[in-house]
Formats: sequence, structure tokens, C-alpha cells
Amino acid sequence: MKLEVIVDSMMQENTYIYYDENTLEAVVIDPALCFDKQKAFIKKHNLVVKYIMLTHSHADHIGDVLELKKLTNAQIVANINEKEMLNDANKNLSNQFFPYPVEIEADIYVSDREKLKMGEHTFSFFDTPGHTEGGMCIRCGMDMFTGDTLFMGSIGRTDLYGGDYNQMLKSLKKLSKMENDLVIYPGHGPASTIGREKNSNYYMKLVI
Repeated sequence: MKLEVIVDSMMQENTYIYYDENTLEAVVIDPALCFDKQKAFIKKHNLVVKYIMLTHSHADHIGDVLELKKLTNAQIVANINEKEMLNDANKNLSNQFFPYPVEIEADIYVSDREKLKMGEHTFSFFDTPGHTEGGMCIRCGMDMFTGDTLFMGSIGRTDLYGGDYNQMLKSLKKLSKMENDLVIYPGHGPASTIGREKNSNYYMKLVI
């Protein structure tokens, strides 16, 4: 699998285009605030986007979902516990960030440890509440997209709607048990590994 990272200029949010260079099947993870760049990359590489996967439903992670679905007809995948926020522009903060509300119904709702195949690749979903009630991490092989649960050197804030610091610590505990060389791709900032975060991230050190 190959990976393209598009960083928006407003919120420095990472949109990930993750694709099989042989079949050209792709998923887009947390598309927001950079639709033209996403569209150009998809067209340039003749990608067939099968799924739009969401680590959580804050505005800076879902802003381009509806446009991208119109372009690709991909299925939207989200955690079942995030349904309330996806459906509510006030709770997902799009009413504050954008001049228009973003309210979404996912095509596929998943729960902890469920799997979804795309060709020869299997995606696994892990409940990691704390930043939001239905926050999740998305894993494929030795790559994991952690949204705003785990960053290099930090974690997502827990004081917004649906946030819970104690739940966040439990989620970090779950992640700490994964392989040290598992690469994490967060919602903001650079990539890291579970091992590196266990050694250097204050919040991860609290749970190991």
C-alpha cells in the first residue's frame, strides 16, 4: 500500500489517501479542507476510492466527506458510537468552522475489532474513545491511523463534547499493547511508532 498525506492550511489536519498501486483501489481517511488537492491526486493516479473512513467526526476531519462521496461514490465508514455527532452540526462543530452545516450518515458503522476488506487488504477498527465518544483507530498491516487519539508526543484534547480523559487513558493503554514498530499516522502532525511514543510521550508513559 502507498500513502499520500495532504495537510490543510487552516487546521493542519492530515487527510490520508491510502491506495494499492497495483489495483488502484483506495481509501481516503479523514478528508477535510483540501478537496481540490484530493480530487487532483485521485484523478492523476486513476484511483478508485472504495471507502471514506473517519477516525472521528469533528469538523476538521469531515469537511470534505460529502463532496468526496459525490465524486467517488465511495462508502462512508464510521464508528457506531460516533453516529450522534456525525448527524449533528453543532456537536461536530461544523456550524462553528464552516458557513454551512456538515451532517452525515455513514454507509457502514463499525464496532471494536470489526474488519473490512479491500481487495487483498484488511482494515481493522479499534474503539479509542476519549477525544470523542466514538473515536477509533484504523489499522491495515503495520500502519495505523490514530486520528486525534494519539499524536507524536501528545494526545487529542478531551474537553470537547463527548471527550473523556479517563476514557482516553484506557484507549492509550489499548494502543500501548500493540507492536512497538507499528507506524502511527495521526490526525495532526508527523508520523511516529507505538514504541517511540511509549518511550517519549508523557501520556503513554502514564499507562504502561
